[in-house]
Amino acid sequence: MYIDFHKPQPIYLQMIDEIKRSLARGELQPGEKIPSQRERAQVSRINPNTVQRAYREMEAIGLTVTVRGQGTFITTDMSVLNKVRDEMTNQAIHTFIEEMSALGYCSEEIQAAVQDYMTNVGTKED
Repeated sequence: MYIDFHKPQPIYLQMIDEIKRSLARGELQPGEKIPSQRERAQVSRINPNTVQRAYREMEAIGLTVTVRGQGTFITTDMSVLNKVRDEMTNQAIHTFIEEMSALGYCSEEIQAAVQDYMTNVGTKED
């Protein structure tokens, strides 16, 4: 898990976002156990209270479920997981549109650029 200590976003929110990204990428699966709070704190070199806050927040939004004596697991509630994915999609689109607008593109130019990219993505060599 990558944490940017120089980023203005609080560390606990970065942790939550990283879990969400891992889910969206398929690196984490519904029902999968995640590391204990103690393990996460040690591996990430983060204060255990910060990790506890992230885990508490993930449980509050329904992203995780804690089973006493067994650990913390990603929810199997697909409506929650779909909502998380939709939120991440909307956030990525919003950021993209803001960046393109800042470069001076209008809506039609952005749409054309995306269409052109999607048409040619498989044919361009990197």
